[in-house]
Amino acid sequence: MLIFSAMVPAHAHVKWFAPYIVEAEPSSIVNTLANVWFWLAILMVLVFFVATRATEKTSVGDAILDAMDAVSDPLWRRIDDVVRAIIGGFFVAIFAIGGIYLTPDLATPAEWVSWLQLLIAFGVLSKRTMPFSAAGIILLWVMALRDYDFFHLLDYVALGLAAAGYLLLASSNNPKWRKYRFEVLRWGVAIALMWSSLEKLAYADWFAPVVEERPFLTFGIPKEIFIPMAGVAEFTMGFGLLWTPLVKRLSAIALFIIFNAAVFPFGRIDFIGHALIMAVIVVIAADTRRVDLLPQFKASLANIPAGLVAAFLVFATAYWGLHATFYGPYETLESGPKDRSTHSYNPEHPHGPRAKGGIGAPPTAGEDSSGVSVDKEEGHSP
Repeated sequence: MLIFSAMVPAHAHVKWFAPYIVEAEPSSIVNTLANVWFWLAILMVLVFFVATRATEKTSVGDAILDAMDAVSDPLWRRIDDVVRAIIGGFFVAIFAIGGIYLTPDLATPAEWVSWLQLLIAFGVLSKRTMPFSAAGIILLWVMALRDYDFFHLLDYVALGLAAAGYLLLASSNNPKWRKYRFEVLRWGVAIALMWSSLEKLAYADWFAPVVEERPFLTFGIPKEIFIPMAGVAEFTMGFGLLWTPLVKRLSAIALFIIFNAAVFPFGRIDFIGHALIMAVIVVIAADTRRVDLLPQFKASLANIPAGLVAAFLVFATAYWGLHATFYGPYETLESGPKDRSTHSYNPEHPHGPRAKGGIGAPPTAGEDSSGVSVDKEEGHSP
């Protein structure tokens, strides 16, 4: 886990810092399953998870959890205030940035979007208006469908629904519903992390420019090794948030370290974009409860690899399957598989048409300087 905690780019959302083409053909899942570094990373995580769970079943594990409770209890008593403050601060920040839906890579020229996000921020101040803020979050995601592909917006649906669900449940006076508010947040962040992690496996080419520009991030590890292992790190720690108390709390602490470490090389955009996730990670790390889903299943050490494999199968099938449904069958470039393009050539037009030469390639015949076909506009621009 300490090794994976060093993998900062695993949590710097690549779409915020590098050009990309959402509809580009992903690398086959077969390539991932044939990658020895993928399996080495899986093995390392399983060793950590099994050791953690084995410790958790002993008196030492109880003592560790009790110590965590003692440290986090003062924060836990005010945790709703913390979450609401961060949600409000997040929407104030993206209002100040302006011109985006919910996250840095969803640009929009509509000025009303920024003002709606400011209203969402004010709405979290009162239980009476929190449901309106929840509705506003959902509305922004739906409105983004006008400008962006549904598959692209799947990156943000789990986190958006989690934040909206929290606001609805936290504003409820019914304790039977209200008690699930943090579970909604935890599952939303876990799903969001596991989904986005698959980009490192499907589109390693997206991350190559980021790693090449900041070579210190890999600690000397070749990018062909580093990127798939970073993808495994993100997926498995997201999975860890759904497991037993000690596993989920240690996973949350590791993620909190990673996200904060990413702020230095990637700046305030990364900090603002991940503020909601970091808030939920704090909630998970501070959670003093022992309530869990399927506790008997998770109690068995043998079910850790079974659960991880099942989770990967579900998410990988959904990711590659939905991409093929929306964008397949994929076109084969005349110049051969090695020229397969996953990037737009112009960072200012990341949703532009496919470019055979990748980043920096000049416009091809029939395209203007912005990468748009003279006869027909391909793709879409935010």
